[in-house]
Amino acid sequence: MAALADDRIKTWQHRRTPCATGRAVACFLVLTYLIWHPALADSKRIVAAPARSAIVMDGVLDEPAWSQAGVIRNLVQQSPVPGGATPYQTEVRILVDRDTLYLGITCLDPQPDLIAVHKYKRDARLGSDDNVVLVFDTFADQRSGFFFRTNAVGARVDGLVSGPRDRSDDWDGIWDVRTQRTGSGWTAEFVIPARSLRFTPGLDHWGFNVERFVARDRIRLRWSEPVLDAGFFDLKRAGMLAGVGKLEQGVGLDISPFSTGLVNTGFGPEGVSKQGRFGLDASYNITPELTGVLTVNTDFGETEVDSRQVNLTRFSLFFPEKRTFFAQGSNQFGFAQGLGSRFIPFFSRRIGLFDDRRVPINAGVKLIGRNGPWGIAALDVQTRDVANIAATNLFAGRFSYDVSPKLRIGTMITHGDPDGVEDNTLVGVDAVWQTSEFLGGKDLSFSSWLAPSSGDLADGQETGWGLRAQYPNDLWDFAVRYDVFGDALDPALGFLPRPGTRQFAARAAYKPRPVEGSALDWVRQFFVEFSYSQVAGLDGITQSRRLFTAPLNFTTDDGDRAELNWSPRFERLDEPFEIAPGVIIPVGSYHFTRYRVEAESARTRSWQVRNTVWFGEFFDGHLTQWEKSVSWSNGSGQLRLELSLEDNFGHLREGNFVNRLWQGRIDYSITPDISISSFIQYDSDSRDVGMNNRFRWTIHPGKDLFVVWNRNWTHPIGSDQYSLSPAADQVLVKLVWTFRS
Repeated sequence: MAALADDRIKTWQHRRTPCATGRAVACFLVLTYLIWHPALADSKRIVAAPARSAIVMDGVLDEPAWSQAGVIRNLVQQSPVPGGATPYQTEVRILVDRDTLYLGITCLDPQPDLIAVHKYKRDARLGSDDNVVLVFDTFADQRSGFFFRTNAVGARVDGLVSGPRDRSDDWDGIWDVRTQRTGSGWTAEFVIPARSLRFTPGLDHWGFNVERFVARDRIRLRWSEPVLDAGFFDLKRAGMLAGVGKLEQGVGLDISPFSTGLVNTGFGPEGVSKQGRFGLDASYNITPELTGVLTVNTDFGETEVDSRQVNLTRFSLFFPEKRTFFAQGSNQFGFAQGLGSRFIPFFSRRIGLFDDRRVPINAGVKLIGRNGPWGIAALDVQTRDVANIAATNLFAGRFSYDVSPKLRIGTMITHGDPDGVEDNTLVGVDAVWQTSEFLGGKDLSFSSWLAPSSGDLADGQETGWGLRAQYPNDLWDFAVRYDVFGDALDPALGFLPRPGTRQFAARAAYKPRPVEGSALDWVRQFFVEFSYSQVAGLDGITQSRRLFTAPLNFTTDDGDRAELNWSPRFERLDEPFEIAPGVIIPVGSYHFTRYRVEAESARTRSWQVRNTVWFGEFFDGHLTQWEKSVSWSNGSGQLRLELSLEDNFGHLREGNFVNRLWQGRIDYSITPDISISSFIQYDSDSRDVGMNNRFRWTIHPGKDLFVVWNRNWTHPIGSDQYSLSPAADQVLVKLVWTFRS
């Protein structure tokens, strides 16, 4: 395998040997077998040994139990040269007792002073740091799972996996990790309680994989499937972790009462208001595979504010879900594949938020998990009366069935409208077929979906449907999709920015890696990309058309990146479009061409700089979009500063406009469990400066104290350039304490 991969990386294109006529039938049969049947090659396997003595959480693997653990002696280089030699030796030890999984990882490094650390706080993005990541397929269904990541200073990141390229970092489980820097590298001790996972009871084997990233050389080391075409979160590529069949979840009851104190200060007649609130989150394992979750008097005050966006389109923007109750188990509500934000049948941000206003939630219940081949996810929420918005009940359900290891079919149901007045129901069905064994180890997938809505709808076509095929591999990457969204298709609990359209898109990318020793061996990989998309109305008349090309796009061995793009576009306006106050683009057809120049320094450095400029024609004029960002972290990763500026300068026949978005962030972590952050934003559209300050102290996993201070200022129209008036001030204190049994 390694030899084949090494030969693969040293060539710029595959050689093809045509089958002789007499072998055509045999070739066809082999191809059919590869598509429809599992690979015959032996997968990796490790057995978790019983933990026969206590483990002290200190990052040092000196307890007697570790000497008896199941051991993965070394990881293999996956990138840039699969199977290549590496000085970064890695050892993984695994133990298990009745209710806990323990993993001890030793990461040797010949130059430990160069280990990269830039992030410290919980849920930080660790792609710039030396780190290790674990993934568990606890149902052994090769589709859904959990992942846990840490770096050399013990930053904790966790999340949910719902597909080879679909994962969410917003899930926060109760687990712990401790690390130690040593003279020969670093070590990590993971403690993952069984109660933090959902799994099939008595199943003695899970899917499992582990990967290590060495930042300064951008080398990835992996246990199972260390080949370029294998994505780490593709659970079909995982190995086997045996010895977990005796794990128990106990009663499976978690109770998390919380209390909040809130002080609002208005700078007008409303004055100061104070309020206290008590609430409860609880979960119970109805079966070891199926969990029920309850929330009462729900409060999301500790959730970080949204990152503002500039909208120069005539369609709604997408903002991700960050609220804990909705994020947990969100991977089981995933529908079809590859729809992205074009269509989300169930979008949980529709609950508790209406026209940028918060709607109180009295209570909510959720059921998530599996029952054999069945996947089950259901959510029911009761909102409270608030000015001009009636109380209402909202429901979403997702049920899937694994027909085979490669084929999953499912359905999605939503009922209710957040406005509390209108009636709305959506029912969808989907099918996804995917394999990692096409042509001997390539990824290939097909998906389809159908979704009609009903209720208080406008006249028109109430149904949507779509098809997609994808071949996402290292050298060649192809995708094609076709979706139809009815003009009366209305997912009141979903997200659909462009109803009444037919959307087609195709993408192709050629991503060669230069031969070592050649004149271009300072380049890690080239990305020659081409994509075409078209949006037409149901009458067949084109509304939007876009060609995107990247004739030059590459990443260096050091991680620096540069890209040039050429993108001709077409937009048809059937009604005037106000792109900025007083600047209204009239009805008509517009052909224009956009260009982009982008350069970005490696994320693995303490200083990171990024500069992107889009320029060229725009409707009947010109538009320059300039995005700049710079970030810095100290050597320990405890302090990180980020600044990003986006400035848009439009010059149209109807008038000129300037649109700005400025953002700054300061993160300081005293320890991985105690962090302070400040996020400041200004946009010229609202003329508002917002500051979100958060203190988080994880007293113990599952026991958290949050202190949040939000402050807003407004730049009054007609005032001098730097004048700001206070608009709102809010201080919130929240304590969450989880009890488990």
